[in-house]
Amino acid sequence: MQLTPRYLVNNRTTIVSNDVGIVTEYRPVYSRQLQVYKGIDNKLEFKLVNADQKPIDVSAYTPRFQAFDENKNLIIEHDGEVNILDDSSASRGLFTVTITENDLLNVKQQYLSYSIHLVDTNGNASITYSDSHFGNSGIIKVSTEAYPAPLSSKVVTFPTDGNLTSSVVEAQPGINGNEALHTSVVYTDGFVGDLTVQATLDTDETTASWADVITVSFDGTETAPKPINFNGVFSYIRFVSSASPLNTITKILIRN
Repeated sequence: MQLTPRYLVNNRTTIVSNDVGIVTEYRPVYSRQLQVYKGIDNKLEFKLVNADQKPIDVSAYTPRFQAFDENKNLIIEHDGEVNILDDSSASRGLFTVTITENDLLNVKQQYLSYSIHLVDTNGNASITYSDSHFGNSGIIKVSTEAYPAPLSSKVVTFPTDGNLTSSVVEAQPGINGNEALHTSVVYTDGFVGDLTVQATLDTDETTASWADVITVSFDGTETAPKPINFNGVFSYIRFVSSASPLNTITKILIRN
């Protein structure tokens, strides 16, 4: 039996308050790179201290967390939540920021920069520092390694020369089992006719023998995209229309 330890710990980072007349020490405090994961909520814990490393009562402030993408666009902004102890008292200097699954939904794997400032009861903002050079920016790595995001859908197109057969997409047989589910959706604008899904087991799409998998009929009244789902392990997939798809089939998306 193999024993593999896993660790449940607080992801805590220390930041230095901008007190009047202080000189911050030459010691990085939140220059440590943080790591967050797509597909799950990530809770980050911060500890606010002064230059003497004494915790500051954070309940007098509203900590504000901001994260920026590679193009310096603000993409995440949250107020910190003051930690409450079991005796209902505030834990000095500690607050948490939760980066939610939705915050990272449309964020690709990349490095973000972030900063934290404090807002007092009068609305005045004070920045927090990372070192004696008065740097205020930290780094967060957004990772898809733990909870990979779904692959992007493939776009199926029809040629503009009147051909009724669509482009070919790979069915990815290597990642699908015997019950492989393929999901597709058809966007139409007044299309009348049948749309047939064809598939092949051949490895060369140019000389492949194709077989019909499923046929769906359209009467031209469809106002919403129409799904077509089917199962099977194939090498390639394509669509064949019984009528001209030009300007009437606007888009077909498929995901294996």
